[in-house]
Amino acid sequence: MKTTVKYMNFFSVLGQWIFLGSVIGIIVGSLTALLLETNDYLGEVREGTGWLIFLLPLGGIVIGYIYMTYGKVYLNNTLHNAAESNNLVIEGVLGKKKVLRRMGPIVYFGTFITVLFGGSTGREGAAVQMGGSVAEAMNRLFKVNILDNKILLMSGISAGFGAAFGAPITGAIFGMEMTALGKMKFEAIIPCLVASFSSHYTSTAIWGVKHEEFIVQTVPELSMITFAKVILASMIFSLLSISYCQLRHGIKKVSEKYLKKNHMKRAFVGELIIVAFTLIIGSQDYNGRGLDMLEQSFKEDVPPFAFLAKLVFTAVTLGTGFVGGEAIPLFFMGATLGNAIYSYMDLPMSFLAALGMIAAFSGGANTPIAAFLLAMEMFHGKGLEFFFVACLVSYICSGHHGLWPSQMIYEPKSRLYSIANAETIEYVEKNK
Repeated sequence: MKTTVKYMNFFSVLGQWIFLGSVIGIIVGSLTALLLETNDYLGEVREGTGWLIFLLPLGGIVIGYIYMTYGKVYLNNTLHNAAESNNLVIEGVLGKKKVLRRMGPIVYFGTFITVLFGGSTGREGAAVQMGGSVAEAMNRLFKVNILDNKILLMSGISAGFGAAFGAPITGAIFGMEMTALGKMKFEAIIPCLVASFSSHYTSTAIWGVKHEEFIVQTVPELSMITFAKVILASMIFSLLSISYCQLRHGIKKVSEKYLKKNHMKRAFVGELIIVAFTLIIGSQDYNGRGLDMLEQSFKEDVPPFAFLAKLVFTAVTLGTGFVGGEAIPLFFMGATLGNAIYSYMDLPMSFLAALGMIAAFSGGANTPIAAFLLAMEMFHGKGLEFFFVACLVSYICSGHHGLWPSQMIYEPKSRLYSIANAETIEYVEKNK
């Protein structure tokens, strides 16, 4: 009798995970398809209408008003703010706060405004936050218990990331790896895998979404010299990710301090700065997502300081309250930096651009396993030994910095760092 009850409970929980993971994946895949197609359309409109950049500060006021009016909810005397973006999703998984169901629609609208008027942003932030919102809605609709609540939030993250980049295996692991350093809740692998694959195939097979392709033309031969160069380059890319994270967090702190945490004022002032930078440079190559130059960096020379311009544009855009993802901008920074140093490293251009793209993401997101799997899915398994080393080196060398201050440090990355367990990235950066 006990054995029968045990198996009934096993299949009941398994069935629930598969069912809810599938539902979350189908919904998030459809919504991510809408996000990608709309962003592509709005990006084309902006590129053909250069004067829209001058409306960016007004767009900031609109975004700020929406977040200040509709993005804040107090539960149990605790503020749950949609403006915390991916950090709120992470805190939801960690059980510290609740993910708001309204968060998804708000971030979608904010991302559309940012892309249309020329803010420097990406896509995965909106997809991940929508995934978290959908998962939270499922949790409440089906009255899921507290433990499964956290697991399904991870599956929402997986669904959003997998569909956003056409990388379902990466998405499955990213949902588990994103929230904490030094710990992965492998119990969540089934719903995360189901959600990521169903989301990916919903967006591609049903809605016909086509993802960008980045071709690695040549991979160098395996040798000690090549590995040494890869390690050196990966250390450089880790410094790039640190620089971006520190600048972005610094701008956020300064703008909140001097503008009294007024989201409307922060976004307005920040985007006045972006408009001024755009006029000084005389080009809109660093506004929007920058996919054209990202793809170009795999094929031909790009401006040698393109990575630095994108770093500043993105840090100001997101640090002053605009919304969107940070993976695409990091891809841009890493790939263009790889392009800039390829002649000094004596490595193939496309290979070094790809290496920079993945290593910068690994160091910034603190997700080396997901970053390595992303390289395998994006580049069809080419150069796996080099990408594996690059992801680990960038992850270790980036220290305890990261895109999301709410990431929990369950264990330090290495004994090289004297960091206490169970602290957050934010705490470490503030008290180091």
